[in-house]
Amino acid sequence: MNNTIDPKKFGLPGKTVIEDLGDNHYVLVVDRKSRIIMADGKKLLEKAEKIKAVEPGTKISLRSTASVCTKTIRFLADQGIDLLS
Repeated sequence: MNNTIDPKKFGLPGKTVIEDLGDNHYVLVVDRKSRIIMADGKKLLEKAEKIKAVEPGTKISLRSTASVCTKTIRFLADQGIDLLS
């Protein structure tokens, strides 16, 4: 079962949804209808970096209800952030 983590623990806005998958693996959850583009990807990377600053060695993934542009998927993958379906 996924546990939701308080984003304020990492200095993130209260609306940020973070799930704990265990084994030092967190998932940033984006629940919206509009497509995720590169600008969104850069903001997600900033959030991931804040999480890693508090808990080094943490694995970060992304789960989204919206489609993610291919360029953004590659950008996030290059930064070590996987897209979960």
